[in-house]
Amino acid sequence: MRKTSLILLGAAAGAALTLMSTQPRLFNGTSAKAAVSDTYRQLSLFGDVFERVRSDYVEKPDDSKLVESAINGMLAGLDPHSSYMDAKSFRDMQVQTRGEFGGLGIEVTMEDGLIKVVSPIDDTPASKAGVLANDFITHIDDEAVQGLTLNQAVDKMRGPVNTKIKLKIMRKGQDAPIEVTLTRDVIKVVSVRFHSEGDDVGYIRISQFNEQTFTGLKKGIAEITAQDGDKLKGFIIDLRNNPGGLLDQAVAVSNAFLNRGEIVSTRGRNADETQRFTARPGGDLTKGKPVIVLVNGGSASASEIVAGALQDHKRAAILGTRSFGKGSVQTIIPLGSGNGALRLTTARYFTPSGRSIQAKGIVPEIEVLQDVPEQLKGRTDTTSEATLRGHLSAEGQEQTGSQSYVPPNQNDDKALHAALDLIRGVQTNPAYPPKSDQAAAN
Repeated sequence: MRKTSLILLGAAAGAALTLMSTQPRLFNGTSAKAAVSDTYRQLSLFGDVFERVRSDYVEKPDDSKLVESAINGMLAGLDPHSSYMDAKSFRDMQVQTRGEFGGLGIEVTMEDGLIKVVSPIDDTPASKAGVLANDFITHIDDEAVQGLTLNQAVDKMRGPVNTKIKLKIMRKGQDAPIEVTLTRDVIKVVSVRFHSEGDDVGYIRISQFNEQTFTGLKKGIAEITAQDGDKLKGFIIDLRNNPGGLLDQAVAVSNAFLNRGEIVSTRGRNADETQRFTARPGGDLTKGKPVIVLVNGGSASASEIVAGALQDHKRAAILGTRSFGKGSVQTIIPLGSGNGALRLTTARYFTPSGRSIQAKGIVPEIEVLQDVPEQLKGRTDTTSEATLRGHLSAEGQEQTGSQSYVPPNQNDDKALHAALDLIRGVQTNPAYPPKSDQAAAN
């Protein structure tokens, strides 16, 4: 019987739209029989341990938790990206990749045990109710936030559309807490933001690769092109601190700047499972305008596919610091109703020229380091793939650590200003512009 499972690629869990088919394989000979016999012996050992724990542990254990812990232990021993998702985690992953859910529309973080608002999202219940960046949420529906994890607090704020929720907020400069009642609405995560820099350079920020990403990119290119017209000198694509996401979206974003050639290939344990993704003719939405891609130590997975494809095809100059180095593909395998899903590493991916960036990352042709504030030094170097315990080994020398700091004020952003100066011709560099007519070797 043919079994089908969903492939994903990204540091952020998500299921892509590409399918991989697997079939049972036939084995012959005494070595195969011996291997099967040994496997059954090991499974019998697991059963013996499981029964002994159930019968003799000091307190009666929960059988389902024992099995889940065993599964987690088995997968954790493979690599950092293989894992088991229970039913709730599986649902959360699907929500994240759709980029649409019922909620309030605020980006939040945890600080001093409270939920701090990073920013409200435009035209959402939170922004309309006057919630501001740097507000602290102390209570959700009269329940204190102190003691909750960030995920627990986010779960409480999300919920069915048209249901009400009450927040108590502490705001700097206000003596008394502020109470607001909001009605949850459909929130669309905006993965692409764009604007024109000085009417001659298009800036497009891609923060993740969800189901809305290519649509947002296409809109950004069209609006900037229409606005700037003949004055438009080129585009800056900002992939810094983008953890990745859906494989199909990475392919579509790459194709938005390419007219031909391979974008990425994925290669599993067996040669017949190799897949190649190629650009469609006429796919370049920018009509050949110069492109600079910004990356740093927080650019991973799908971000590295885009950067690697445009780098190999000499379509864009890569500027910034070396990327994270996650060059593996995970497959999401649903385990039946209510049983969650398996997230299993099934392949490595390769750039058009045949490079594996696993545990090495994408090295920019133009390195630009940011000026890091004294209080943040030593805290802005991202843990790279090569530093993760149990990671897949690299083909060649592994690389660890890379700067991931992006100044909150664009005026202090050295990488952005270097890209603007290159596109405008204020500065020159041998790596820019790349020879756009030179395709990568396939």
